[in-house]
Amino acid sequence: MGKIPAASLALEKTEAITSGLIDRLLFFDRDFNPIENLLGNALPASVKPAASFWEHFPELDKSAVMLAFRSLGDSAQPLRITGALGGSHDLTIYRIGDLFAVVRSEEHADDERATLLHLATHDPLTGLPNRRQFSEDLSGLLQEIAGSSDTLSLMQLDLDDFKPVNDTLGHAAGDKLLQSAARRIQACLSTGDRAYRLAGDEFTVISVGGGHPAKAYRLAEDLVAAFKEPFTIDGIALFVGTSIGISTAPPDGTSPEQLMKASDLALYAAKKEGRGRAKAYDPTMLELLEQRELLRRSLRMALDQQQFYVEYQPIAEGGCIVGFEALLRWRHPLLGKIPPAAFIPMAEADGMMPDIGAWVLEQACREAMKWPENYLVAVNLSAAEFLTSGLTDRISQTLDLVGLPPERLELEITESVLLERTVNNIDTLNTLNVLGIRISLDDFGTEYSSLSYLKTFPFDTIKIDKYFITDLETDLKSQAIVRCIVNLAHDLDMQVTAEGVETRGQAEWLHRVGCDRLQGYLLSRPLPVEAIDEFIKGAEASKSHARL
Repeated sequence: MGKIPAASLALEKTEAITSGLIDRLLFFDRDFNPIENLLGNALPASVKPAASFWEHFPELDKSAVMLAFRSLGDSAQPLRITGALGGSHDLTIYRIGDLFAVVRSEEHADDERATLLHLATHDPLTGLPNRRQFSEDLSGLLQEIAGSSDTLSLMQLDLDDFKPVNDTLGHAAGDKLLQSAARRIQACLSTGDRAYRLAGDEFTVISVGGGHPAKAYRLAEDLVAAFKEPFTIDGIALFVGTSIGISTAPPDGTSPEQLMKASDLALYAAKKEGRGRAKAYDPTMLELLEQRELLRRSLRMALDQQQFYVEYQPIAEGGCIVGFEALLRWRHPLLGKIPPAAFIPMAEADGMMPDIGAWVLEQACREAMKWPENYLVAVNLSAAEFLTSGLTDRISQTLDLVGLPPERLELEITESVLLERTVNNIDTLNTLNVLGIRISLDDFGTEYSSLSYLKTFPFDTIKIDKYFITDLETDLKSQAIVRCIVNLAHDLDMQVTAEGVETRGQAEWLHRVGCDRLQGYLLSRPLPVEAIDEFIKGAEASKSHARL
């Protein structure tokens, strides 16, 4: 398969062959309303009917025509209007993507057929072959290489950060960017390569010939590199990269569906690793997908089937235990313990965290009622929970139901929940503060760490992530950061908790710089509910012994 013409030339061809037939063609949308703008350019009035299809041809039996269309489904075959459908005209209607082209002629000239074929198989914006042509080409090429030693590679391309261009500069700028992207893709192709635009910012490339899959990966790397250069749209430099997933036939599949699934999985992996890169399909990608889907299905039943449970990790202040942090756990009936990092993002994405979080809060508050009255309980709030309407009412109702004083509850949030809906965030935090509930900023220093948060939001505690604690005894940079956080928090009248404390040396260093609370394996690993009572008895006995 040879190198195809540049996208701009293909677009010019589309416009030229269409304008030559304006007197015989009418274009309508899927609802048979007139098309006002085709190919992004104003066309003469004869191609822009002022009336709908049914107003143009009132004698047609509307029910019969619609029934005939439904019988065609997605077929590429045209619908011919005859007397049986009530027509006095000899019409042929072609389905072209989401459009209908109506030919008002008894004899179809060769140029009419060429026009409609081109419109049916090419994207009018970029001039690239469209999804229909892609499907036909891929199926045909796979049949050609079947039973031979030839190989074929398929690349799926998604543009990174394309949506902000549409949102900020408008769809006209987005269309220009897509046209430029098509030209940039074309410039990287060689003999045996062909590019397509499927929809939106989704493109594909089919590459045939020898040297696959290595040839395809080199091409994908060239494409990634080409998109690192800025696009200039209306005088504005825009940086829009591309992520690419690669699959090869026959190793990754012998059908269009298998290849598309493989390249789609590879594309997902490329985006997950940070975008702006190419990834070739690996069978382990499918295994990971199947595992994720199994977890996702199981997650929906876990709460009802009581598969969740809560463990509690002690928090110490001044050498004494002052409370516990509630940590959500999941014991899958077949897979055993599932790490929170594996299932919580799924629960957030699927909208389940508000229900799960409400359950954890109630369980933790009920358990805290069994502890000494001066002990607090810390409960994590995910971003999905925090942004849910009615959060403060639900928390207040839970405290009233259980009978736990608000000052014994500390809610932990991460900086990620503060990135959206700032006004609402302030209102929520202020309301919780008025209720007497303590608010802790978790994992400080590992995400965005904007100091404006500390000025704007009423935090009671800052938690230093264990990333800075692990090498605290030997790393001068970690020491400097931790020392600054402690001093900053105290100047703002906030307490500091250090997570991940595992050695006595770490604890002594933190004590010297004035860190208020410690949490980590040095004190205890997270405890099951049945072990808490004994732990508290031991902690209280040690405290009494220290007084003596």
